[in-house]
Amino acid sequence: MNTGAISAQSREAALKAMAREELDVLVVGAGVVGAGAALDAATRGLSVGLLEARDFASGTSSRSSKLIHGGLRYLEMLDFALVREALKERGLLINRLAPHLVRPVPFLYPLQHRAWERLYVGAGIALYDILALAGNGGAGVPAHKHLSRTEALRAFPSLRPESLVGAIRYYDAQVDDARHTMFLVRTAAAYGVRVAARTEVIGFLRDGRRVTGVRARDAETGAELEIRARTVINATGVWTGDSQAMLDGEPGQFRITASKGIHLVVPREKIAGHTGMILRTAKSVLFVIPWDRHWIIGTTDTAWELDKAHPAASRADVDYLLDEVNKALATPLTPDDVQGVYAGLRPLLSARADSTARLSREHAVGTPVPGLVVVAGGKYTTYRVMARDAVDAAAGQLGMRVPPSCTEQVPLLGAEGYRAAWNRRKQLARAHHLPVSRVEHLLRRYGTLTDEVLALIEADPALGEPLGGAAGYLRAEVVYAAGHEGARHLEDVLTRRTRISFETADRGVAAARTTARLIATVLGWDDAETEKEISRYEARVVAELAAQEQPDDETADAIRRDAPDVAPLAV
Repeated sequence: MNTGAISAQSREAALKAMAREELDVLVVGAGVVGAGAALDAATRGLSVGLLEARDFASGTSSRSSKLIHGGLRYLEMLDFALVREALKERGLLINRLAPHLVRPVPFLYPLQHRAWERLYVGAGIALYDILALAGNGGAGVPAHKHLSRTEALRAFPSLRPESLVGAIRYYDAQVDDARHTMFLVRTAAAYGVRVAARTEVIGFLRDGRRVTGVRARDAETGAELEIRARTVINATGVWTGDSQAMLDGEPGQFRITASKGIHLVVPREKIAGHTGMILRTAKSVLFVIPWDRHWIIGTTDTAWELDKAHPAASRADVDYLLDEVNKALATPLTPDDVQGVYAGLRPLLSARADSTARLSREHAVGTPVPGLVVVAGGKYTTYRVMARDAVDAAAGQLGMRVPPSCTEQVPLLGAEGYRAAWNRRKQLARAHHLPVSRVEHLLRRYGTLTDEVLALIEADPALGEPLGGAAGYLRAEVVYAAGHEGARHLEDVLTRRTRISFETADRGVAAARTTARLIATVLGWDDAETEKEISRYEARVVAELAAQEQPDDETADAIRRDAPDVAPLAV
């Protein structure tokens, strides 16, 4: 079986092939939408390339709330179609497309008013469940349940008793967004997509007004190349405006503004609760989300016009979230309880007044010039719909019959046979002399590709040991990240292939040296390169921690920018 392994060698081969052969579709941007578009196009029988300037999911697609959800707040806006669409995608992901990566999670909705609020909120959540059943993806989660105050406090003991009169428990789903995006990339590669990260598009090739490909630069070597394609899909998220600016004076169809959202990560023992929680705030809603041995608390929503590559969290951001969550907690959290912080940017979409692009509340697809399709906006949950719409638009540029999208029926790698593997996890643990909890951890991260990780341990039993400085992971996972998952740098492994950068109190510093040495054996780093990777990562952590002590965005951004990029683009 082709498992779409992405290595240094496969990247080099992909770049050579893309420089040599004209593609039907070239996708620029390997966030969740770009990766989804590459998979969609490949499964329609098209020849496809996928480029990413940094690492897979290195932007918004690794910095979300980690939720796959329909969006309860959209029901209040009466946007039933949008909620139904998102809930269909939630069901598909849980039941068919990625059951190893997407799983149900319960949430508590505390009620503060008797009678009318239970009726109002209960009706909305009941409709939420009904809309989930209406999609052919299946609900994938249990139905909601009304709870008394006593039952609510039993489910979430850390709640202040006086903060609620009862609650409603409902379900949504959770995902490790970076790993899910990476699995999309690998699945696309398994279907023949040429994939190259750390490859920056620096211009478009043109024949008159028509886009015929791109000029790109290999960020690892500085070498430039031309890649020709009959259509190009721009899926660059908050960088859409920068990409449109390469059209040499052509008016862009979309105006993208960035909104910063930050999340706090606190140890599980700091909050006693058996479910997640959703709280209303004066501005929006706040989620308290169970995350393995931690809680994720978020998010904020503030305008951001500074560095898009490394949005910085400030003390004001951290204090806002602590203040809001502490309104509901019996034992308030303090800044010392915060173990990790991450910040991401949402691409907020508006259209030019003279644009004829098809717009919706959530995403838009347009063709600013022949040969170029732009997809923008949207939310993580509906990435597959966005990808389908983008490829539909690209197909219209090809002048040939292209089959319709079939990704609704295409499970990601690791999904086929997952539930059977999960049922056999005890036998698997015995066969490989591992604790059952370790096998469960691997299955939830790799699905049936767990066999590839276990094969590394069979070949070198030392890789079955916990990773120093981050005992929740095995040494084999680091080696696998570099050899099979396209990780090129220490940051890629600590921040996206694993979540060590925000799951450990020292932000991954203690694990950095061991991790770098394991990666070096796969990528062929010498001692000097290994030390450079470690020092860059340590400088990043120092800068992020210092930024989080600053009073506002401007000072936080200035300090974060002082840290050298872990993998600066070659010049």
